[in-house]
Amino acid sequence: MAELRPQIAASITTADFGHLDRVVRKLARAGVDRLHLDVMDGHFVPNITFGPDVIAAIRRLTPLPIDVHLMISEPARYMDRFLATQPNTVTFHVEADDDDVRVAATLRSIRDGGAEAGLAVSPSTPVDAVTPYLDALDVIMIMTVYPGFGGQRFLADAAPKLAEAAGLFAARGGGGTVHVDGGVNRETAPIVGAWGAEVCVVGSALFQRGRDTADEVRLVREGVVLGRRQGPDAIVATSTHNGSGAGHEPATGSRAIAAAAAEPR
Repeated sequence: MAELRPQIAASITTADFGHLDRVVRKLARAGVDRLHLDVMDGHFVPNITFGPDVIAAIRRLTPLPIDVHLMISEPARYMDRFLATQPNTVTFHVEADDDDVRVAATLRSIRDGGAEAGLAVSPSTPVDAVTPYLDALDVIMIMTVYPGFGGQRFLADAAPKLAEAAGLFAARGGGGTVHVDGGVNRETAPIVGAWGAEVCVVGSALFQRGRDTADEVRLVREGVVLGRRQGPDAIVATSTHNGSGAGHEPATGSRAIAAAAAEPR
């Protein structure tokens, strides 16, 4: 069976909001597969981004699939407005509502509105928190940073939850997609690939001055494929072998690709 191509979802949180039309066109030319739009309300997380009007404007700019990630309190209260923007997926946080009945109803409303329904899991939350809603889920999003701000450091300890999420979907008979969000770049891509990420949300790495966006998309995709082929044990071993102690960064990303290419077959 052919290996599934890793999908790159571009997060625009750190992009130039004064020229979103240019940003969207640039990302499309660079080869991203989808757009990831982070909605923050200043309550569930201590930051504010944008709402349905901006999402609707972006929808008019591109045919790319749009993933709406709601980092907000009371997602059900605003769901109709977000669904009206014609997103492809809508994901909210399992931690945002402690009422099981309301969470299940919100997930159903997303599907009824024509989008795929997802739950996001923060680093301190176990993956099995989504188990009561598994039959209503199309997406499980594993956070490898704490929600609320772009540009945070990748939390490698959260990455194994990707495999747990994939296992939940497999146990129900398949279907569903595992997303990873937080600190994914050319260096950390092999880690999330090794643990089974299918859709990788990439943000600030795509907007670094002096780096070509298309190159970053390619390197992240290659890193994910490398991680899939080598598996988590090999990625950790490669990092250790190439020096991950004091004064050294793990040999992941482009350096891991080069190291793997140099290894005898």
